[in-house]
Amino acid sequence: MMRTRPLKVALLGCGVVGSEVARIMTTHADDLTARIGAPVELAGVAVRRPSKVREGIDPALITTDATALLKRGDIDVAIEVIGGIEPARALITTAFEHGISVVSANKALLAQDGAALHAAAEQHGLDLYYEAAVAGAIPLVRPMRESLAGDKINRVMGIVNGTTNFILDKMDSTGAGYQEALDEATALGYAEADPTADVEGYDAAAKAAILAGIAFHTRVRLDDVYREGMTEVSAADFASAKRMGCTIKLLAILERAADGESVTARVHPAMIPLSHPLASVREAYNAVFVEAEAAGRLMFYGPGAGGSPTASAVLGDLVAVCRNKLAEATGPGESAYTQLPVSPMGDVVTRYHISLDVADKPGVLAQVATTFAEHGVSIDTVRQQGRPDGVGNEASLVVVTHRAPDASLSGTVEALRKLDTVRGVASIMRVEGE
Repeated sequence: MMRTRPLKVALLGCGVVGSEVARIMTTHADDLTARIGAPVELAGVAVRRPSKVREGIDPALITTDATALLKRGDIDVAIEVIGGIEPARALITTAFEHGISVVSANKALLAQDGAALHAAAEQHGLDLYYEAAVAGAIPLVRPMRESLAGDKINRVMGIVNGTTNFILDKMDSTGAGYQEALDEATALGYAEADPTADVEGYDAAAKAAILAGIAFHTRVRLDDVYREGMTEVSAADFASAKRMGCTIKLLAILERAADGESVTARVHPAMIPLSHPLASVREAYNAVFVEAEAAGRLMFYGPGAGGSPTASAVLGDLVAVCRNKLAEATGPGESAYTQLPVSPMGDVVTRYHISLDVADKPGVLAQVATTFAEHGVSIDTVRQQGRPDGVGNEASLVVVTHRAPDASLSGTVEALRKLDTVRGVASIMRVEGE
């Protein structure tokens, strides 16, 4: 039977995502009622600038006192789309203390304090849902938390930041340099005025921490994720990648160790073969490749950001949380029973693509090969050619290694830098997805 008393929702934040959430709640009110089993009502909207015109939102709902909105006693669900750590953390905690379940899109907060927030939700018998925190509209968090709950996930590799994928895709398809591609992304609204969080990998690292915790049933914080940005990726790197039949993507890679006793989480640019499904992900799209023991390989693909896609994920969570409210139940909470340690990047086994500027004289290749051997790193291929800029006494040497511990590979690179015959290390990039 349909319940007549509406479930009341407090919207915390009304920017690009929040305003779209409010619009969908209004225009799709009848559908949401039918799907939930009760009317759902926007009871208040907390903002910082109340004077701003917000089309489609009753001005009477606007308030600058989010805490008072949560404490007024009739709110069932809070939607937090403020972002950042504070005041979002304090407001979510207040919501739990007042019997309010929470839907959040806050990747930074969940990556840093997800364990504490989950504990607070469990203490009060409430829900904490956050599908929108990772990969926008792509259904990913709930399939991993619920659909794959009976399986064992061994590896997750994905493109989880649309801005960086747009930039790298433009560099690959047009031959543009990094700055030129970034300028285009900014002009089209894909990149913020300050793109640091995206291009330096901070955004992807927060998402990686969340996904690793879900995939491996262990607590992974943002500080546990190894991170490298993509600002040093050059047109020359793409040229080398193409010669190998590869392209370059900024990847989040989460792995369970072969012995099952530890996990790793990392974000960095990498070359991947054109035959890999992630290589064909274009523009600002996201995609995540999940490898599970029983289910095999699964691919999740779609728009990873933007007002409407993110609002879609928020509303999906809202429907689930409201249904739980009506059933006087809660959905899945944190699963961290394995308590596996997060190993450092040095323990990761990977491959390197290394481009060296070397003296163009006999014996250089042998000296370089000896350095690799001394660090226990096997060479797969070597390509040597004269410098394209016409420098007569220098050559370019490109080495691709076999798989080895990252610490050994890093040690090799440091030793190469000290060789008199090596004028410079032009680029270093990992090779993944083979």
